Amino acid sequence: MSNPTTITAEPGQPYVDIVREFDAPRDLVFRAFTEPDLVRQWLGPHRITTEIGEFSAVTGGAYSYLHRDDDGGAYGFRGIFHTVVAPERIIQTFEFDGAPHQVSLESMTFEDLGDGRTRCSGRSVFLSGETRDAMISSGMEIGVNEGYERLDSVLSSLSVAS
Repeated sequence: MSNPTTITAEPGQPYVDIVREFDAPRDLVFRAFTEPDLVRQWLGPHRITTEIGEFSAVTGGAYSYLHRDDDGGAYGFRGIFHTVVAPERIIQTFEFDGAPHQVSLESMTFEDLGDGRTRCSGRSVFLSGETRDAMISSGMEIGVNEGYERLDSVLSSLSVAS
């Protein structure tokens, strides 16, 4: 059984907080967030595949990727890595091509819990409460939960290989 994900969206606020613990060391979890071949394996819900366009997880770097679903739909995303401090923190922008100019600012902190466990705490700040609510109603929660389930599998395979 996987660890629970806590997603909090306070009414009237333009942000979403997401907290999840992983049964893997912090360095490994950080790698899974910053190495494009690993990101491709877990990012998004089960029914999609991810194609990486560019992915340079360094301060000042950029990323773009495309999610393809089984029905032939394609959904593009892109952003800029503002700050990347291994293995502690990532601050980046996020934009869905289907909602141009609705950029959010995302931060993720990787906390070493000891015993090979890591807590990831993220906050996404949107331009408005309406934009945040639109993201939540688009199925964000399913994507986050299923993506983190996929990340559990990636981390498990990396732990075995180490």
